[in-house]
Amino acid sequence: MADKALYVVGQKRFVATMRKAGADLKQLKEVNRQAAGVALPAVKALAPHGRTGRLAGSVRIGATQKAGIIRAGRKSVPYAGVINYGWPRRRIIGRQFVNSGVASTEPQWARLYKQYVDKTLEQIKGA
Repeated sequence: MADKALYVVGQKRFVATMRKAGADLKQLKEVNRQAAGVALPAVKALAPHGRTGRLAGSVRIGATQKAGIIRAGRKSVPYAGVINYGWPRRRIIGRQFVNSGVASTEPQWARLYKQYVDKTLEQIKGA
């Protein structure tokens, strides 16, 4: 399965700092889900559709407090990872459709994180 997580540089340190300051980090999971949702249409558009479109149809999002996650593939589409990352031994070149979709939407989902950070810092300053 091809998973690509949206990680923000410095997020681990930010989470630790916010936790010490008493911020509610349950909202971060929702921000991660929203960020993955922003990248989802681009990833689906770049996913190979082939004859059946099953690979593109298997692209979905998930989220934790640490990352927004875009997943491609499932039991009925076990080749998603090979299509995305390639398989040199079999001379299959990776298409990097998940990676490219996430990268192409970075300005939009980065804005969500900036808004969350600013809002969280305001709450802490006001407390």
